[in-house]
Amino acid sequence: MPSSATAASAAGLCAFIDASPSPFHVCRTIAEDLDRNGFVRLDETQPWPTAGGRYYVVRGGSLVAWADPARTGPFRVVGAHTDSPNLRVKQHPDLSVAGWQLVRLEPYGGAWLNSWLDRELGISGRLSVREGNRLAERLVRIDEPILRVPQLAIHLSEDRRGVTLDPQRHLNAIWGVGGEPASFLDYVAEAAGVDPAAVLGWELMTHDLAASRVIGAGQDLISAPRLDNQGTCYAGLQAFRTAVDNPGAAVPVLAVFDHEEVGSQSDRGAQSELLSTVLERIVLARGGGRADFLAAMAGSVCASGDMAHATHPNYPERHEPAHGIAINGGPVLKVNQNLRYATDAVGAGAFALACAQAGVPMQRYVHRADLPCGSTIGPMTAARTGMPTVDIGAPQLAMHSAREMMGVADITAYAAALAAFLAPEN
Repeated sequence: MPSSATAASAAGLCAFIDASPSPFHVCRTIAEDLDRNGFVRLDETQPWPTAGGRYYVVRGGSLVAWADPARTGPFRVVGAHTDSPNLRVKQHPDLSVAGWQLVRLEPYGGAWLNSWLDRELGISGRLSVREGNRLAERLVRIDEPILRVPQLAIHLSEDRRGVTLDPQRHLNAIWGVGGEPASFLDYVAEAAGVDPAAVLGWELMTHDLAASRVIGAGQDLISAPRLDNQGTCYAGLQAFRTAVDNPGAAVPVLAVFDHEEVGSQSDRGAQSELLSTVLERIVLARGGGRADFLAAMAGSVCASGDMAHATHPNYPERHEPAHGIAINGGPVLKVNQNLRYATDAVGAGAFALACAQAGVPMQRYVHRADLPCGSTIGPMTAARTGMPTVDIGAPQLAMHSAREMMGVADITAYAAALAAFLAPEN
């Protein structure tokens, strides 16, 4: 049986998250790891090698990697998403009110808005820059406390029980004082070493500057931003590398997508043709045809990895009573009868077998029937590719908060289960 032990650790996850404040940085962090381990980045506009090898492609904030021992499938895919809810910079960001210099922000995805107040925030993302007659991309990362969205003083609240935030009026960030608006984009461009006049487009977002940490009296918890879903990106990467070094009966694939938090409907989201196109090109590059690709897909399986809700000790009534989920209790199989998760019996069996082979416990999650259930890339991946797809995750608290929490033991168990899934026995 292929080994499912991985290099995943709490310290490794914290370092991964702190290096990856935006989806574009997630892809760069993964790409740098793959480069160190003998992978070659391919250009989607160019012919691909016909020889087996280790390869990956990047499209914006999405990345697909595979290790191909010169065969045409089937595939085992671990999918995840690189984006997280946050506050993003508007196209005309500069504002001056009551002697304060402000930056206009708006929520991205289902951000838990109150959690973003009174935090020191940096900026990350990418700039589209003119260089002569061509466009170039520049990643931006400012890890300085330049922004803060201040809470209203309790004395000014109407009932002192909290403030309901209007995303249009109450989320602008202070970054200085003065009567006339300063140019925030000029500041960002100069910090990135770019001529401000050359900037033609941007995708900029805030990130919490507090470092990810292992916490708790027993050092058994992780406090970090963006665990949803960088926890899966990191565990998936470690599992993928382990499966590459200990191959099973399928071609292992790691696919991380941008824009899950806003519906995945983009050129690089899970609703795009990115994954299907890459998988077909793998088959074609090896000399296969359309029939070979369809046959490979018919034998393939995808694990859609996203984080899962642990049972909250202060709100146990918000959870399905018969399906409690424990921190440090092992990976979570997610099932929803209305297909908010893609899991069916076949996918459930494949992941349960992987957990058994990895020697880790598996938990089963069902959302309360009287509460709306979130969704993942799983249903759209299944519909796009025709692959049986199972939705799984690692348990956490405070999902969509600016700062979240999970268990130390869960990251190693999660990665081990994904490694076993990617390398099924012959």
